Amino acid sequence: MCRTVQETPLLLHFTAPVMVRWPPFSLCLLLLLLSPPPLPLTGAHRFSAPNTTLNHLALAAGRGTLYVGAVNRLFQLSPELQLEAMAVTGPVIDSPDCVPFRDPAECPQAQLTDNANQLLLVSSRTQELVACGQVRQGVCETRRLGDVAEVLYQAEDPGDGQFVAANTPGVATVGLVVPSPTQDLLLVARGLAGKLSAGVPPLAVRQLAGPQPFSSEGLGRLVVGDFSDYNNSYVGAFADNRSAYFVFRRRGARAQAEYRSYVARVCLGDANLYSYVEVPLACQGQGLIQAAFLAPDTLLGAFAAGPRGTQAALCAFPMVELGASMEQARRLCYTAGGRGPSGAEEATVEYGVTSRCVTLPLDSPESYPCGDEHTPSPIAGRQALEAQPLLQLTQSVSAVAALQADGHMIAFLGDTQGQLHKVFLHGSQGQVYHSQQVGPLGSAISPDLLLDSSGSYLYVLTAHQVDQIPVAACPQFPDCASCLQAQDPLCGWCVLQGRCTRKGQCRRAGQPNQWLWSYEENSHCPHIQSLLPGHHPRQEQGQVTLSVPRLPTLAADEYFHCAFGDYDSLAYVEGPHVACVTPPQDQVPLSPPGTDHVTVPLALVFEDVAVAATNFSFYDCSAVQALEGAAPCRACVGSIWRCHWCPQSSHCVYGEHCPEGERTIYSAQEVDVQARGPGACPQVEGLAGPHLVPVGWESHLALLVRNLQHFRGLPASFHCWLELPGELRGLPAILEETAGDSGLIHCQAHQFHPSMSQRELPVPIYVTQGKAKRLDNAHALYVILYDCAMGHPDCSHCQAANGSLGCVWCADGQPACRYGPLCPPGAVELLCPAPSIDAVEPLTGPPEGGLALTILGSNLGRTFTDVQYAVSVASRPCNPEPSLYRTSARIVCVTSPAPNGTTGPVQVAIKSQPPGISSQHFTYQDPVLLSLSPRWGPQAGGTQLTIHGQHLQTGSTSSAFVGGQPCPILEPVCPEAIVCRTRPQAVPGEAAVLVVFGHVQRTLLTSPFRYTANPQLIAAEPSASFRGGGRLIRVRGTGLDAAQRPLLSVWLEADGMVQASRIQPRDPEPRRSCGAPAADPQACIQLGGGLLQCSTVCSVNSSSLLLCWSPAVPDGARLRRVFFTLDNVQVDFASASGGQGFLYQPNPRLAPLSHEGPTRPYRLKPGHILDVEGEGLNLGISKEEVRVYIGRGECLVKTLTRTHLYCEPPVRAPQPANGSVLPQFVVHMGNLQLALGPVQYEAEPPLSAFPVEAQAGLGMGAAVLIAAVLLLTLMYRHKSKQALRDYQKVLLQLESLETGVGDQCRKEFTDLMTEMTDLSSDLEASGIPFLDYHTYAERAFFPGHGSYPLQPQPEGLGEDGRCATVRQGLTQLSNLLNSKLFLLTLIHTLEEQPTFTQRDRCHVASLLSLALHGKLEYLTDIMRTLLGDLAAHYVHRNPKLMLRRTETMVEKLLTNWLSICLYTFLREVAGEPLYMLFRAIQYQVDKGPVDAVTGKAKRTLNDSRLLREDVEFQPLTLMVLVGPEAGGAAGSSEVQRVPARVLDTDTITQVKEKVLDQVYKGTPFSQRPSVHALDLEWRSGLAGHLTLSDEDLTSVTHNHWKRLNTLQHYKVPDGATVGLVPQLHSGGAVCQSLAQSCPLGENISMLEDGEEGGVHLWHLVKATEEPEEAKVRRSSLRERELAQAKAIPEIYLTRLLSMKGTLQKFVDDTFQAILSVNRPVPIAVKYLFDLLDELAEKHGIEDPGTLHIWKTNSLLLRFWVNALKNPQLIFDVRVSDNVDAILAVIAQTFIDSCTTSEHKVGRDSPVNKLLYAREIPRYKQMVERYYADIHQSSPASYQEMNSALAELSRNYTSAPHCLEALQELYNHIHRCYDQIISALEEDPVGQKLQLACRLQQVAALVENKVTDL
Repeated sequence: MCRTVQETPLLLHFTAPVMVRWPPFSLCLLLLLLSPPPLPLTGAHRFSAPNTTLNHLALAAGRGTLYVGAVNRLFQLSPELQLEAMAVTGPVIDSPDCVPFRDPAECPQAQLTDNANQLLLVSSRTQELVACGQVRQGVCETRRLGDVAEVLYQAEDPGDGQFVAANTPGVATVGLVVPSPTQDLLLVARGLAGKLSAGVPPLAVRQLAGPQPFSSEGLGRLVVGDFSDYNNSYVGAFADNRSAYFVFRRRGARAQAEYRSYVARVCLGDANLYSYVEVPLACQGQGLIQAAFLAPDTLLGAFAAGPRGTQAALCAFPMVELGASMEQARRLCYTAGGRGPSGAEEATVEYGVTSRCVTLPLDSPESYPCGDEHTPSPIAGRQALEAQPLLQLTQSVSAVAALQADGHMIAFLGDTQGQLHKVFLHGSQGQVYHSQQVGPLGSAISPDLLLDSSGSYLYVLTAHQVDQIPVAACPQFPDCASCLQAQDPLCGWCVLQGRCTRKGQCRRAGQPNQWLWSYEENSHCPHIQSLLPGHHPRQEQGQVTLSVPRLPTLAADEYFHCAFGDYDSLAYVEGPHVACVTPPQDQVPLSPPGTDHVTVPLALVFEDVAVAATNFSFYDCSAVQALEGAAPCRACVGSIWRCHWCPQSSHCVYGEHCPEGERTIYSAQEVDVQARGPGACPQVEGLAGPHLVPVGWESHLALLVRNLQHFRGLPASFHCWLELPGELRGLPAILEETAGDSGLIHCQAHQFHPSMSQRELPVPIYVTQGKAKRLDNAHALYVILYDCAMGHPDCSHCQAANGSLGCVWCADGQPACRYGPLCPPGAVELLCPAPSIDAVEPLTGPPEGGLALTILGSNLGRTFTDVQYAVSVASRPCNPEPSLYRTSARIVCVTSPAPNGTTGPVQVAIKSQPPGISSQHFTYQDPVLLSLSPRWGPQAGGTQLTIHGQHLQTGSTSSAFVGGQPCPILEPVCPEAIVCRTRPQAVPGEAAVLVVFGHVQRTLLTSPFRYTANPQLIAAEPSASFRGGGRLIRVRGTGLDAAQRPLLSVWLEADGMVQASRIQPRDPEPRRSCGAPAADPQACIQLGGGLLQCSTVCSVNSSSLLLCWSPAVPDGARLRRVFFTLDNVQVDFASASGGQGFLYQPNPRLAPLSHEGPTRPYRLKPGHILDVEGEGLNLGISKEEVRVYIGRGECLVKTLTRTHLYCEPPVRAPQPANGSVLPQFVVHMGNLQLALGPVQYEAEPPLSAFPVEAQAGLGMGAAVLIAAVLLLTLMYRHKSKQALRDYQKVLLQLESLETGVGDQCRKEFTDLMTEMTDLSSDLEASGIPFLDYHTYAERAFFPGHGSYPLQPQPEGLGEDGRCATVRQGLTQLSNLLNSKLFLLTLIHTLEEQPTFTQRDRCHVASLLSLALHGKLEYLTDIMRTLLGDLAAHYVHRNPKLMLRRTETMVEKLLTNWLSICLYTFLREVAGEPLYMLFRAIQYQVDKGPVDAVTGKAKRTLNDSRLLREDVEFQPLTLMVLVGPEAGGAAGSSEVQRVPARVLDTDTITQVKEKVLDQVYKGTPFSQRPSVHALDLEWRSGLAGHLTLSDEDLTSVTHNHWKRLNTLQHYKVPDGATVGLVPQLHSGGAVCQSLAQSCPLGENISMLEDGEEGGVHLWHLVKATEEPEEAKVRRSSLRERELAQAKAIPEIYLTRLLSMKGTLQKFVDDTFQAILSVNRPVPIAVKYLFDLLDELAEKHGIEDPGTLHIWKTNSLLLRFWVNALKNPQLIFDVRVSDNVDAILAVIAQTFIDSCTTSEHKVGRDSPVNKLLYAREIPRYKQMVERYYADIHQSSPASYQEMNSALAELSRNYTSAPHCLEALQELYNHIHRCYDQIISALEEDPVGQKLQLACRLQQVAALVENKVTDL
């Protein structure tokens, strides 16, 4: 049997609209498998569907069953939310642009569409469920309530009248099932949605039964004149007994543009909507209505509130007022023409219909309460019904429900964040008393907020779950206080049941004080107001009376009882008073240790329910006595309990329990008793004698006592007790009675000898009767033990002691201070010894006196009067200061004036005693100020100022002042220098320097200090450094020399490990020492707050330049601040560098030179370039700053990249630096010194050491040896397989060749990197010359059509009438293209025509791309549809051939679409490495000779373009004159000279091209002057001008071969000056004479010039001479092998390999930019690949190779190969034939990398493939990883893609030549006009949309068109 579960998630997935009915067993099994643990809240249930979006909720009232409408699902749930049945409703093949169809061919654009539920209603009469989805134009179906899987009705071919719900999910549809006499009717209201919904009325009455269910035929429809004016947005539909109400928002008529809230009413029996009337609603000061609910007698509405509508307000509209407002509007429209008493229009007929308000008889409203045919309709009131807000909420409300229960109105509000708020509506206020999160945060609560029939539960729907929430959660409040504090109006405290309940659940709720409600006045929980008594002794039972106000009344046979903890006793009730008996002693719990009572709960209980409770204490008097030992009696009678004291027995008792005959001291709480309270206790009041007791002398102690009358007549003994350190000393005592109740206790005399560490020792004392019964101390009693020897070290101290102590200086034995009676007579010293001086400070002072001199010693007088006139310094009186005198130990006196140089001891003479004379002498000296350094400093202060002088160490304290401002002195003060730090000064200027010595001052008049303006920093660079520091930073500014010691400082946040391991807390300014130079600041010091400061001292180069070195910072520390400190001026680095912050980069990592390890030597061949590999090498330093040393020699750094350092070592091996055997290779980067291992130079054979004769002999011997070897080889070849040997020899030659080429590659690469670094700096200023978007789009769409394939319309023709007509027709054609059906039909029809060529297809596709450029979302949808068709076509043939070529329109559309979508990616990511590759190729080609006639070059990657001959050439540097006067005299001062690199073998045209490239290197090619418009002039001196040209009279002609002129021909030297001047004649340049055959000055074709009489032109090699390869081609196979073996190593492969190695980095960077996913992949690529994955899955293609080919063909080969081969499509550049040939090789390598087949090479493979044979496998892995990473990334949603396309449409608006594109497109349409018209007329949907007619209208307008559009 199935059990009810708390939550049922739906985890199944269906893909077809199949109705599912669950059999009982399988349903139970599903529920058991999917049931989660129950929710913690009792009574709450949940149904969840995590992968399904829930739309609507309906409740069958009689059954309690719930129905959930969801996307593609319908669920049937029990009241406990248990799944009972389910139906699948989607997805289905559908399109919102098509009427419902049976055959998918009727709607070509149809696709699999999710079916969201738009309307879900219950028909109780027929027991049917009405469900309407969004598909099939919103048609509805009925299902059986008992099982939603059973369909009762579903229209097979619905008509227009059966379109019910909105076909767009965001447009609301609301409805009601209303009863009529014969059948139920359906009232449906919906908003405007979709293209085909214009005929569906906003409100319609529909039949539920009959021949056409859901049709509105013959029933009422709210007719609307113009849907765009009245786009109603419906909020809810409700009904009462007589009327139906619809709440909505809409814009008014055309005159009313603002939106308002409305409620409309229709009589339930009105099937024609004659009774329709609406009035506006207004919640004062709020926005539009968001949710509504019809409660009894009230319409509740939640309105938007707040500045942006993000809050909500709740308003209530009484139905009486709402009905009156509607009746008033109806009456005015029936009887007064809509006019009110004032004549203003207060009611009208709305929605643009022809009906108007009329003037009928006054009784018409009563005669026709629901209208009739002759009454006006629909009526709209103009006067809004306004209400005040009841409540404000901070979140927008999406759902409202209400409940009338127990006489109260409760509202439930669901907000857009998933919270449910419960609101108590009372009067004109609303109060939120509970809020809870129901759905996930941010998941709005659905408007379908339903209450069950009992009003106990609320069903809450969110996007993925349904929750059952108790209306009132009373049981969750455990006690009365929480129940009433919750202020839930449905909950109250049921007193006798002891629980929080609803009123109906409390049996006696009608009786007084039985059910307590939080909103009642004086509503308090039952409580015990008072107890009498409040506590009770534990030893006896007694009665306690409880006062309990508002105690409920019980029946006669019912009783309360009291519970004292676990003990119960019957309660006796009399009004509010309840009497109970306390438990016996054995039932009372024991008191906790250390306490005198125990507290137990006391509860008034009815049955098992505690009605009220409090605490009750049972006390124990005997425990009170034990807690206070010092005053037991006072503690007993003074406690809060009723305890009494028995003095003779010393017991604390309760009640009258003292032994018979013993007097009692009663508790202070007793009244009318004389002996009561602490004052009546026997007690010791204090000491009767002195409290000072000398140590070692027998003393008598007496204590004053009173209240001893309790002991009279009784034998008693007393003892005194003293608590000495470490012991308790007891002394027998006797009592001496005095008058009254007082007496004296005399303690036995005793001599004390405690161990004392202080002068006086307080000792507590108390008295006992006997030895145990302690008398109370009235207060703390102490005697003071003292020892004269303590604290009196000398005679003066002893005699100055307090006279009451009786201390004397005793000379008996060891002299000491003793108690007088302890010193033998005659040993008492009345006069003290002579004073003794131990130290004097200071020892110098100014002659003017006034210096405070400190004298330290002993016996320096007993009182100040002893020394007042007793001190002299250097025989001059010194006046002591009374406040600073310390008895016997210190004298501070002020010196008198004395001549300079006076010196002498300090003397203290007291009375008649011998004087005390110091061993130190005091000297009067005159301090002198001589000079300053520095003489100036910034007015901000902070300058460390040194004051030079003599005797500056005068006195103990010195103060310095500069210009009246204190200058704090930095310790120590030296005899000849004082150092202080200046303070800020208000204005610059001079300031006098003043030093104060004590009370004497000295001023430096000769050289004042000058405050200068503060230094200003205006530039600082570079802005990065390695963490090791030491990088030179140049700081520029003004007044920089004013700072004495500039610093560059860094603040860092360091974690604990960094601080503990590296940094010790130090003083930021370490103490100086005299004579030592100022120390540099410590590298890093610890500041407060966990900060580190690392600093370096900057060098002042000049007033405008500082040289600073970046401080080294520890690893792991985080950078907080980088700043300069110029004395007191602090400037952040970012402020000094114009906003560029300083950045610390990780220290570089360099690999050892030798691969065998850092200790193994690296073998270096002389002349080789050293390549050091590493990581992050250039992040924090530049090439110029790096120093590399090999031993004592320097390795010159040529190139520095992020991963490589190239340096040129010394030619000869340098000497080792540190005495090692081999020189070490060390890289210096700032502070970093990285040793990479020893270097060993390989020795070259010393050829020059051989004599000439030896060389000749060796040569002859070698010749003979070679001849012998050749002879032996020929003999051996006859006996072996020669072919294999030749092949092996070639391999060996290739290996040695590769080793030799390596060094050449490195040298070439070093030069190239230097050039590229310069280029990068140039690009920072000029930028990469990207084409503007319009030019880029035209070149991408129309390749090969020239610069302007579509010429714009000439100005002036726009005024022609014909032109305007044609424009109108083309505009209509543009609108017609927006019909997807038309566009797809047009494309398919054109492609089917046999005369429509491939070129035509591409052209039309590009025209469509231009025409639809502003609607890229639509263009993408078209392309997606066509790609689906293309895939279906190729699936049945060979899927791998799809997208291989551009044969169809969709393939060209895809190319154009990628060009549009990837333009931003090109500019931001891939463009830079692609441009750098192009420039690197161009630079390398230009470095070698290029034959201007054959087009072959020495430096190339393409073997067919390789110049194989060895042509000798020399590089030249020409100085090109640039400027306005370049054509004038060479000496013009305004002309700039720009160096240009050329070759002496270059033709003049080639020179001009290179010069233009270098002079205009920052200018796009299209903006440069043409090479054919300029002449090259060679300037020599002031008058020497020679115009150079390719051909002139000096050209050399021999045997009909004319050689083109070169710089070598003209003998132009290196460094020559040339100028580019405008051409004055048309001759001279070969290219001009050849009439555009070579517009770029290259590739001069081998034509015969007719005027030259058959003369052939040549440049480097003669074209007719047979090249080496042609000879090889004609020779025999054997000869060809020999020739090839010889040609490859020597000429052919070396140049290709060198070029390939040099360009390798740039090729890698370009491929990496294209195939990297480290940065976000363009969303268009992800979208396209997802689409291809989807097509493969749809057609069941599981072969990964096929999908790889599709992706390669669609993106890499279609777009990126084109970009690689044709950079002119992206950049404004000139691409020469040689550069194009190299790019073709690289593009072919990219193509080979994209194939899945294995890349095999052999002897016969093309050389181009051999070049990149090693790299292609790595590139293949990059491609595969690129595809895999994109596949694994999160999918690109339609919304994200559409958003990106919309952004592109906005960024690149006004596509180029759109009107011209439409004109061209119409020309193609015109060619196949009849076929297109026929195809449109044959399509049924096309017929409905009249597409053929619209095309005919376009044709009529464009006929006789103006052809020059």
